[in-house]
Amino acid sequence: MPSAPVPGAQPPAPVATTPAAGPGGRSRLWTVLVPAVFALAGLLFSASFQAARGSDLRSDRGLPGLIESANRDVAAKATQVAALQTEVEQLGAAKGDTRAIALGASARALAPSVGTAAVTGPALRVTLSDSSRSAANLPPSIRPDDLVVHQQDVQAVVNALWRGGAEAMMIQDQRVIATSAVRCVGNTLILQGRVYSPPFVVNAIGPVQAMRDELDADPQIAIYLQWVDAVGLGWEVTSLGNTRFAAYSGSVAQSSATAVR
Repeated sequence: MPSAPVPGAQPPAPVATTPAAGPGGRSRLWTVLVPAVFALAGLLFSASFQAARGSDLRSDRGLPGLIESANRDVAAKATQVAALQTEVEQLGAAKGDTRAIALGASARALAPSVGTAAVTGPALRVTLSDSSRSAANLPPSIRPDDLVVHQQDVQAVVNALWRGGAEAMMIQDQRVIATSAVRCVGNTLILQGRVYSPPFVVNAIGPVQAMRDELDADPQIAIYLQWVDAVGLGWEVTSLGNTRFAAYSGSVAQSSATAVR
């Protein structure tokens, strides 16, 4: 028998219940998921279609071709600059401009030391190249970076040859002057706007035996020769006999200078 309500008492609060998800709830869920799945499938299909049409998914595959094209462009512009310089000199001389003639004579006098004149003499060639060995077949302490020629290696050769009395120098197919900078990016060499892959070839005209002695005495080169023995880096020094170096045809103007104490 139910008890009588106590006068003044509050009625109990109703208990909330969660209705079971019915067919209508599942329908709404699928309404959201199905379009999302189809959108993702469409995206994957579009990417597959573009690849099937031959689109290059790696943008760096064309880099060697771009480098070669840029090198050809730089060489063509250098030839054009040389032709224009010759034309300017000829025009100044033809008009009897005494100032132009005097400047031309001064430039010709400085040309051998500056590098803007062709040079002939006994030469020495130094060739540096990457190792052909695989890091997988070498001790774990050897890194892939140890198997390539670096900027400091090429610079050490250049410095040693200058100390040995080199009168003129070429790296690859370019004449080196006082403002030339040796820079490496990865395993490529950048010199005066052109990019080169190994082997790196340095030729120098001068006293051959004195240049050889400086190469043998250089501590940086001694370290490089240790890696030649350890991982197979390339190193070759060859006497060339009488050799001709073409004149440097680029600009020799400097925008700034610092006094050396």
